[in-house]
Amino acid sequence: MDVGMMMVFSSYGWENCPDDRVWDEEIRLARLAADSGFDCLWSAEHHFNDYSFVPDNLSLMTHLAAICPNIDVGTAAVILPWHDPLRVAENAAVLDMLSKGRLRLGMGRGLARREFDAFRLSMDESRGRFDEAASMIVDALKTGFIEGDGPYYQQPRIEIRPRPQNSFDGRIYAVASSEDSVLSAAKLGAHIVMFADRPWETRAPVIQRGRELHREFHGTEPPHIMLTEFCVCGTDLAETEAEARQYQGKFVESNFHHYEFLGEHFKTVKGYNSYQEKADIARESGLEGAVDGFMKAASWGTPDKILRGLEDRRKVVGDFELNIAFRFGGTPLEVSERGLKLFAKEVLPVLKSWGPAKAATAAE
Repeated sequence: MDVGMMMVFSSYGWENCPDDRVWDEEIRLARLAADSGFDCLWSAEHHFNDYSFVPDNLSLMTHLAAICPNIDVGTAAVILPWHDPLRVAENAAVLDMLSKGRLRLGMGRGLARREFDAFRLSMDESRGRFDEAASMIVDALKTGFIEGDGPYYQQPRIEIRPRPQNSFDGRIYAVASSEDSVLSAAKLGAHIVMFADRPWETRAPVIQRGRELHREFHGTEPPHIMLTEFCVCGTDLAETEAEARQYQGKFVESNFHHYEFLGEHFKTVKGYNSYQEKADIARESGLEGAVDGFMKAASWGTPDKILRGLEDRRKVVGDFELNIAFRFGGTPLEVSERGLKLFAKEVLPVLKSWGPAKAATAAE
């Protein structure tokens, strides 16, 4: 199994935590993960507030590629509606050249109204902008030229310099939770990226549909989905359960706040039906119910409990890549480091030893 570490860069849950301290501590964890056998360092893109603040994850990953030369770097994700596709293609080509083919390019369309508003963009355009830009970028990294004549990006044909040096086959990822996002990811031939925020049994049909669509579009077996989650790992089960409820709970709270899941605006925004369903569930169950659902989907506890949970998950969704965050929701650095080290020592070697899931149990 391919296992990466997710970097959130959040100060939500801490009081008076300077931004530079957040960045220093996340990069300290990145160095530790790179030295502990993880396959990739990943980061989200977010702006303007303490939920997460990585305004340019390609720039961040260029830095990490230099200081951590023996691990892949990835974006989960570059939010395409907030960028010019030409600049994304250029910056990806530069990073991939400097890292000698270690970039995994993940893309998304964005979800937070507050971020779209600050960029003076309508969320109604996010699907169209993503689909148009993603296709341009993938083609540019394949051919060395970018062009577009769509409603959002009229790009004259121009060569990408430095020229892309390596094939991106198998290295394109797309965040997808809704059926239309899964369709977009399948058209791109991308790894589907999902976050652990609800029971996996409810996600299995959409995952299966994504695999079917990939086969229809490309005539090949689909790449593994990547599941991103937020983990508390320790040796004492009761202690880690209490920590998980505290820190995963605070992360869920920050998620509710940042994305305004208790609001009504998803009802009127094009292409966000699945998030409206999540918002409806959130209002019905409340924060406490949402935390309970999150903890059922995510990994926490002793290494043995985490491994059993991942085994059960594989029976539901089939083979997957894993992307684990250890610092979120006010998790103290010492707890994050403890969890990362224990996971790397006792969970990671077992995951790397797993062969393919049996066809009889995988959601195929």
